[in-house]
Amino acid sequence: MLELLDITITQDTFRLAADFRVEKGARVAVIGPSGAGKSTLLSVIAGFFPAESGRILWDGNDITATPPGKRPLSILFQDQNLFPHLTVAQNVGLGLRPDLRLSPADYEAVTRALTRTGLQGIEGRKPATLSGGQQSRVALARALLRARPLMLLDEPFAALGPALKAEMLDLVAEIADETGATVLMVSHDPEDASRFAPETILVAEGVAHPPRPTAALLDNPPPVLAAYLGQ
Repeated sequence: MLELLDITITQDTFRLAADFRVEKGARVAVIGPSGAGKSTLLSVIAGFFPAESGRILWDGNDITATPPGKRPLSILFQDQNLFPHLTVAQNVGLGLRPDLRLSPADYEAVTRALTRTGLQGIEGRKPATLSGGQQSRVALARALLRARPLMLLDEPFAALGPALKAEMLDLVAEIADETGATVLMVSHDPEDASRFAPETILVAEGVAHPPRPTAALLDNPPPVLAAYLGQ
């Protein structure tokens, strides 16, 4: 279980409060107006930005002061964070060892991750030769290989077309169900939230609200969300 206890995030004039829990294995969308703090919330959970106060717990363990690389999570960004000089297999292998000194067992794990994400046969290609969907799959394969119990998605598929984005969301959902991972996904698209996440965190007016059933939230949105959605 992920718990944010009395978290306060401040940055210049920006302030965001969060006090909620996310059950283990849940798929949760994070939605709200632009600039409300959705990506900032994920950055605090990931450890890239410190909260002013409060605590973050995973499975009852306080990870508030834990360095990002030691937290039990993987994060996917919109730019995918692929290294252009490395091959597909090497980019994925970074999920196991940053120095890429992989053992035979490691290479087998890379192959399994590539196969699971539909990348078999292009292991030796560089990111610049890949489509946007293939690049997204490489980033997902690397996250899969890290096998962390918490996955944070900061709109990694936003640049993809509707059909390909839906395909990637379905793949993430399948992998999350298989591995039992907890997933938080920032999205600007209510259709993506409905497709992927049974629950949704609304971030608006300085508060990251506890998760609510996605269908109920979108069917009867509070005024700030209705205005954002153009309803």
